[in-house]
Amino acid sequence: MPSLQLKRPLAVIDLETTGTNVATDRIIEIAIIKVMPDKSIQQKTKRINPGMPIPPATTAIHGISDEDVKDCPTFKQAANELRQFMDNCDIAGYNSNRFDIPLLVEEFLRTGLEFDVKGRKFIDVQKIFHLMEKRTLSAAYKFYCDKNLENAHSAEADALATYEILEAQLDRYEQLQSEVEHLAEFTKEEEYVDFARRMIMQNGVETFNFGKYKGRAVREVLKIEPQYYDWMMKADFPLNTKQKLTDIYHSMMLKKI
Repeated sequence: MPSLQLKRPLAVIDLETTGTNVATDRIIEIAIIKVMPDKSIQQKTKRINPGMPIPPATTAIHGISDEDVKDCPTFKQAANELRQFMDNCDIAGYNSNRFDIPLLVEEFLRTGLEFDVKGRKFIDVQKIFHLMEKRTLSAAYKFYCDKNLENAHSAEADALATYEILEAQLDRYEQLQSEVEHLAEFTKEEEYVDFARRMIMQNGVETFNFGKYKGRAVREVLKIEPQYYDWMMKADFPLNTKQKLTDIYHSMMLKKI
């Protein structure tokens, strides 16, 4: 039976949040299942005070209310502990490439404490599932593990289920290799500049992926319409998007000097 091969720890994460907008919503619970190369497991689950009301419709999904988190630490207070726990870890999750990781990075940026993603590998278990079967987390757990997912939308239960599904996927699909590098390559999507994918790489060039300039090179747009940079910096884009756009803008300014 193939089993996940790890060269360094793999942090399987799941977030419960105030909503689904990476730019404006906040984490209210984070669970991290840290799988060590010897397959021993360390766990950390923290409730977070988001500093904003939790919408009733969101509470109805995961069961976490304002009252539940009013005495919990803010993300800023918990950030260094979380960062240390995930130090030197690759990261896995369910829909994590498009939601959990971008939102986690955004929360770190808000605190001024950068979460370095360079050199990390990202495995999106949902992407494997959708490429192979196309279903939901609860269905995936039943399909791969033949278990019913109890306490769905509890971050810890979802993260544990995600790890079990990943191991079961390795057992089911012979074409999947157990090395993290292969799984990260298998689940990655288009090459992107920022986590929100407002900018992607096309033929090695940073390119806008939204709005009136979709498909146009970022540097070309900023050259002919520099005020577009100012508009994006003032608009409601994720901090990570603004950070990457600023990096591009500053590199253009340096070339002029």
